[in-house]
Amino acid sequence: MRSRVILGAALLALAGALILAPSLAAGPGDPIVAARQASMKEMAAAARAIAEMFDGKRAYEPAAFKAAADTLSARVAALTGEFPRGTLGAPSAAKPEIDQARQEFEALARHIGRLADALAIKAQNAPPGITADMRMTGPPMDGGSLLGKRPGAAEADPADMPAEHLLHLILQDCASCHAKFRRKVE
Repeated sequence: MRSRVILGAALLALAGALILAPSLAAGPGDPIVAARQASMKEMAAAARAIAEMFDGKRAYEPAAFKAAADTLSARVAALTGEFPRGTLGAPSAAKPEIDQARQEFEALARHIGRLADALAIKAQNAPPGITADMRMTGPPMDGGSLLGKRPGAAEADPADMPAEHLLHLILQDCASCHAKFRRKVE
């Protein structure tokens, strides 16, 4: 139950931020910001689809699971390139702090990418139904709660994690990135 509440909160935060994004749409001369916002919407829709399958709010379909996981992996792979210098700050919600902490931003994007790639690999051989080995069970595998890692916790190999846990970690990283690098839209 706790993981569903946390997952729901993360999805709402991600979806809420993305729903407001059109009001920040750049003028006709800023296609980078528009493309970045479109990518974020695609990632949010893919993550929501997978979360709803694991939550039982959407029928699990292996092909849909694979398509959503592939979308996450592909969109995250292009993520850092969608935040070039000079495209941060208004009218975008991307904070200029991205440039000041570029290494941290890119490290977080690479981590999300490793998780999304592992999820896409797992989805390649998705069984006809959600199996126990796809589910997140027991204590968190990253050395902390779903709300954050303990400093210095050993990083588990994403290939060894259940698909549901990979999704939770992706959402956790997205929430962390938005908290630090995305300004709130009023």
